[in-house]
Amino acid sequence: MRGVEPAPAAATAPPPPLDPDSRAWVRGLTLPGGERDVDVARLHAFLLRAARFELARRRTALRDVPAAELDDLAVQAANDALVALMRKLPTFRGDSRFTTWAAKFAILEASVKARRWAWQHREVTLEPEAWTRLAPAVAAADPEEAERLRAIAAAIRECLSPHQREILVAIALNDVPIDVLADRLQTTRGAIYKTLHDARRNLRAHLAREVDP
Repeated sequence: MRGVEPAPAAATAPPPPLDPDSRAWVRGLTLPGGERDVDVARLHAFLLRAARFELARRRTALRDVPAAELDDLAVQAANDALVALMRKLPTFRGDSRFTTWAAKFAILEASVKARRWAWQHREVTLEPEAWTRLAPAVAAADPEEAERLRAIAAAIRECLSPHQREILVAIALNDVPIDVLADRLQTTRGAIYKTLHDARRNLRAHLAREVDP
């Protein structure tokens, strides 16, 4: 008797064909040596416009930033976006227009610069025991919510390391942006994400065991 043959692997869908504008961008940015300089300069100018637009959109939060410093933030964001984009250029598949894809790099870098500026004069206090602030919320909550908050507080105390607690508290209770926290701890966003992911996973597992031991 013949065995059941495995189902064929699903074929990977080919990327959509590039629109003419996107194809021109990619062609120009992948030219050898100095031949691509004009397109790189044109891309930087585009990223700078996108960064300035994003910072202008955040102008209320950045109202204390002098105009010259705000423009400097935009230039820094465009510079960093250009480096990141050129590194990622081989991954561009054409799922969106090239300019749409490129603008995301500038918007991300501008938003990071804006958050860092907003926090540069604010103290980031790492308080691994600050989860005890949940106590007033427990007292004010209805019985069912109070029980849930007590379970969360107990889980934070019992299943997280001090480092996991300080990261969780800084982000979840003190609203410290991840990139700002990474700067202050002299680590990377990836390391902060990993710690936060592990902390949340430990909390979920602990709470699940409490509900269904």
